[in-house]
Amino acid sequence: MSAAQFLRLAYLTPSESRSEGWHGVLGAAAFAAGTGGAGVPQGGGADFPLAHVHTPVLGDAHEILEVWRAGSRVQQGSHGRVRYARGGDFLFGSLAVHEAETIRPAGSAPRTPLELATDIAYREMYAALAAAGNPQLVRVWNYIPDINIDTHGLERYRQFNTARQEASLACGRAVAGAVPAASALGAAGGSPLTIYFLASRHAPAFIENPRQTSAYRYPAQYGPRSPAFSRATVLGEGSEATLFVSGTASIVGHSTLHSGDPAAQVRETLVNIEALLGEAASRSGLGRLRLETLAYKVYVRDPQDLPVIRRELESALGAAAAPLYLKADICRQDLAVEIEAVGGGGWRHNGAG
Repeated sequence: MSAAQFLRLAYLTPSESRSEGWHGVLGAAAFAAGTGGAGVPQGGGADFPLAHVHTPVLGDAHEILEVWRAGSRVQQGSHGRVRYARGGDFLFGSLAVHEAETIRPAGSAPRTPLELATDIAYREMYAALAAAGNPQLVRVWNYIPDINIDTHGLERYRQFNTARQEASLACGRAVAGAVPAASALGAAGGSPLTIYFLASRHAPAFIENPRQTSAYRYPAQYGPRSPAFSRATVLGEGSEATLFVSGTASIVGHSTLHSGDPAAQVRETLVNIEALLGEAASRSGLGRLRLETLAYKVYVRDPQDLPVIRRELESALGAAAAPLYLKADICRQDLAVEIEAVGGGGWRHNGAG
């Protein structure tokens, strides 16, 4: 990727994002409590894909925008429910599906509303990628209302994994190996299943963690279908590569460690991210990144744990790291924190709001 092909990521308040202007914006995700609209005006150059994610921001700001820009002219498009924008080699897309909208086709096998919504979302995402000429998924963010609740005899996260894998297989997509980096977090009850994603004309390298069982190889105790994501992806090569770290937690092998101890979970999670940095360096020629050079988004199950989680991260990363903290349920109920990250030479970052 040339310098013109850099991605730029910023975590901003709505007022900060308006002051920067909307030139070159591929898309954004707005994080806020409740199920209302985000404070982002449309029109006036702000007509880009925007995912409304109903997870509260922890800190002084009531709303934060995760804004992705490309160093080139951006073209807008849509396909079904998916809105997307293309800039250079990159594509950002988003869509939302309300479970109340879903209808099981006559004669089909019984499926839960969340499974139907997930099937719709993933089929439409894949169709949009094909139509846009960007078939290579690099990173996917999934926000699932009431992710840990059992309905129809199965936890909703496991329902989501089942439908994601089945939709991927039906669309001829891999469910192991060459699968994108991803996160799946909780969102407010009553909100839609919300997904946003980054894709490229070029295939990324798919990175696994030697300390962890690959998620797509999890044993059956974690649900009827395994999660279909890589631990990280690297887009580009050498000094211009960008690393996308999936949602990462205190898991070694396939088992949760340090249940009930948020501080120890943060430390174990950072060891896992360091292991991914090593694997990415050996696989892509990216060079060994340092933890403190990455941009972080941190999901906290219980806001009462935020002080100890923040303290551990500041100790490891330095106060300048400025992660974005969000309140969200995590895929396992014994996990207190999950962390994702972006880094490398092929991107630019403005700190968290």
